[in-house]
Amino acid sequence: MRVDLATGSGRLAQAPLRQRARAATSAELDAIPWFAVLSATERMAIAQEIAVADVQVGERVCRYGRAATFWFGVVDGLLKMGNDETKGQPITFAGLPPGGWFGEGTLLKREAYRYNVVALRRSVVAGLPVEAFHRLLETSITFNRFVLNQLNERLGQFIAAREIDRLNDPDTRVARNLAVLFNPRLYPGVGVMLRITQQELGYVVGLSRQRVNQALSALEGLGLIRVEYGGVRVLDLERLGRYDIGNEKNGGH
Repeated sequence: MRVDLATGSGRLAQAPLRQRARAATSAELDAIPWFAVLSATERMAIAQEIAVADVQVGERVCRYGRAATFWFGVVDGLLKMGNDETKGQPITFAGLPPGGWFGEGTLLKREAYRYNVVALRRSVVAGLPVEAFHRLLETSITFNRFVLNQLNERLGQFIAAREIDRLNDPDTRVARNLAVLFNPRLYPGVGVMLRITQQELGYVVGLSRQRVNQALSALEGLGLIRVEYGGVRVLDLERLGRYDIGNEKNGGH
């Protein structure tokens, strides 16, 4: 069956995520960046409330207009956050690789989701119930600091996204979007190697697979990345994040 990754349509019917959820394993808990900042007592209690589910390609994790009942994070895989495509042309707000937790602003305001989140590949997603999220905010200083830093990084991400949207050069768009996906604060599970296909990167960037392939070749030729089997390895994150084709032609200054 063909799956439309922009809309998530075409999936085989299956039970909702909540019904398929299970307890997190020790390894999955270790992969949650904010879990480590909690005290031993807090970790013991909160581990019982974290739910984990396997998500299929094209499946929605968050749906526009639905009440936000969980704070979600990517344990493994790749998700895409985008607009409500029924109200206009599909727009990607962000790619969400391993280690990324998202939607904290929505939970803080107890609002409905204003975006859809769809799996670009088979993924493992963790969820913390909204009431547990607010309880940690009220009792844990270290958790508060993590969420504050998360919001600050997210603000920078979306400011950068507005700038990227105005760029006409495809190579620059690919470079800047890749740099965001390697952000060590927002996506600590990525490290220096991101598992992503050219087609998946095309969905995130908004370009064809062929044009993404050309851009990756150009960036690899400049020594910024290395394309490897199953993904992309970053070699110079700083240059990748400030890549501009005009500057690169003049020696990267």
